[in-house]
Amino acid sequence: MADLANRSAQLTSPLLGEPGAVAAGGPDAGIAAHYGDPFAEQRALALRSGVVDRSNRGVLRITGPDRLSWLHSLTTAHLERLAPGESAEALILSPQGHVEHHLTLTDDGSAVWAHVEPGMIDSLVGFLTSMRFMLRVEPEDVSAQYAVLTLHGPEMPEAAGRPAIVTSTGFGTDLIVPRAELAARVAELRSAGAALAGIWAHEALRIAAGRPRLGLDTDHRTIPHEVGWIETAVHLNKGCYRGQETVARVHNLGHPPRRLVRLLLDGGENKLPNRGDQVLLDETAVGFAGSSARHYELGPIALALVKRTTPVDATLQVDGIAAAQEVLVAPDAGANIQGELKRRRTGLIGRARE
Repeated sequence: MADLANRSAQLTSPLLGEPGAVAAGGPDAGIAAHYGDPFAEQRALALRSGVVDRSNRGVLRITGPDRLSWLHSLTTAHLERLAPGESAEALILSPQGHVEHHLTLTDDGSAVWAHVEPGMIDSLVGFLTSMRFMLRVEPEDVSAQYAVLTLHGPEMPEAAGRPAIVTSTGFGTDLIVPRAELAARVAELRSAGAALAGIWAHEALRIAAGRPRLGLDTDHRTIPHEVGWIETAVHLNKGCYRGQETVARVHNLGHPPRRLVRLLLDGGENKLPNRGDQVLLDETAVGFAGSSARHYELGPIALALVKRTTPVDATLQVDGIAAAQEVLVAPDAGANIQGELKRRRTGLIGRARE
């Protein structure tokens, strides 16, 4: 318990000392939920530029000349020819094809840098260490030394002055910076025009963009096809990796049992569903709610995993709240049909720019 307390203290952000900062809870403990005005912070991220403190995420560094070919063999991504500075998403699956880890990564020419969900780094490093065998690789948890900041917006400033490890996979730009420099880096970005925003603003835009988050929008049975990661984090024509049989079987012969949807919640209810609340169709459970937020334009929204056969035009209910659904993963995903992940990011987030 003492080790866990020490680790938590290490990862508590100095930005919680900023004026107006309100601490987040749950998986995002240790960073700010907002700094006084969540909707203004959302608008800054969507319409101008902003920086979000995500320093509670785990940071992994892998060194050694075999690092890319090794990760290529363990993950769903095609990484053996990843060029320095290029970013990728990758999954580590169970033998049954269920998602165990989601990594956002880049290679700087001498090491692979990755960041993962809060609380996941220990199990990830444990697994990777067990898979080293005789290869020349060295995975290391460097979360105590490095932290993640995320930039958003059409007027996104450059990572001012000092270098940073950069990953970008289509939703913001992540900077991995020395933890000791976290406050100074944020001050530089703010002086360059970026607004400081809390994790609530980032999460609202993420949900609107239809991007799932491991552990919030997934469970222990989730497979890549169900949440759209088949398009962003899985290479369908690479060699063997753990869980590949499930990916190939669903892609070539069948459909995933569930599909990700975005819920547009009735704004008349002054509440949001909790993660894990049942999603109902005519009082029958058809899935569960994931993350939820109040979006500055769309109102209350959530992500949910529902049965594939749930009619796409059906009105659903979650925690007593009526919810229209928007298709993110098509019911016919798999079976050699690329189930398009209809994020509608241009229509939903970009609409605010018009």
